Amino acid sequence: MQPSTGEPELLVLPDPQALAEEAADRVLALLGQATESRGEAHVALTGGSTAGGLYARLATPPRRDAIDWGRVHLWWGDERYVPLDHPDSNTRLALDILLGVAAHHSGTGTGALGTDIDAGELPGVRVPMDQVHPVETAEAIREQKGPEWAAADYAVKLEHGLPHRNDDAPSFDLVLLGVGPDGHILSVFPGSAALAPDAPLAVDVPAPEHVTPRVARITVNPRLVAAAERVLVMVTGAGKADVAAEVLRAPRDIGRLPAQLARRHGALWLLDRAAASRLG
Repeated sequence: MQPSTGEPELLVLPDPQALAEEAADRVLALLGQATESRGEAHVALTGGSTAGGLYARLATPPRRDAIDWGRVHLWWGDERYVPLDHPDSNTRLALDILLGVAAHHSGTGTGALGTDIDAGELPGVRVPMDQVHPVETAEAIREQKGPEWAAADYAVKLEHGLPHRNDDAPSFDLVLLGVGPDGHILSVFPGSAALAPDAPLAVDVPAPEHVTPRVARITVNPRLVAAAERVLVMVTGAGKADVAAEVLRAPRDIGRLPAQLARRHGALWLLDRAAASRLG
C-alpha cells in the first residue's frame, strides 16, 4: 500500500459538540458540491459516538433540508459481523440516528411511507432505501454464510455501485473516519492483510484481540481512502491525544499506523481540544 501524498487540513474545536457542528456543516458542503457537479454523491459512513453526534445534527432541520438527500448514496467503511439490531452495528447507528427509521414504526400509521419525516415531525434524512448500501451481515448470519461471503458480496457492490475515477478505480466522494487507539482506520489494524496490494475491495477481518468489540468485521479496502475525493477524520477525547499526535507527526509508516493513509491532501482532520493536546 503506497502512502498518500500531501498533508491534510487540521482544525481544532473546543469540545465534541463544537466538532460535531463543524463536521455537519462540512459534510453538507462536500455532499452538496458533489451532487451539484456530478448529480449524485457517494459517502462512506463510520461508527462510534462521534459519528452519532454528527448524524444527529445532519438529521435535524435546518441542516436536514440543506441538500437534496435523494441524490446521496450511503455506504459503510466497515461493519461488525453482528445482526442489524445489535448495539455494535455501524449500520444500526446510521439507520437509527441519520435516517430515523423509528419513523417507519410510528403510531400515526404513515411512518412506512416516510411522511412523518417529510412533514418535519421526526428527524431523519430522506435517502431512498435503494440508495442505502449496508454490508449484508444480517443475511450472512441468518444463512450461516460467514464474514467471507459478506465481504465478497460487498466488494461486488462497491465495484459496480461506485463511480470510477482516478485511473478508473472506484471512488467515494467523501469518506468519514475515526481513529482507533492503535492508529487503525476502518477495520484496518496495524499489519492488516487489507493493506496488501492485491487485497480485494472489501476484506473480512478476524476478531481483534486488542480492541473492542472483539468480533469479526468487514472493511472496505483502505486504498479507497486514498482514492476518495475528500476525507473527513473526527477525533475526540484525551484518550486519543497520543495516537493523533503520532499519526499526524511521526514519519509515515502505513503498516504500523494505517490512519496515516488519511494524512493526505484533500483530507480534513477535526480534533477537539483534548485530542489535539499533544500536537504542540
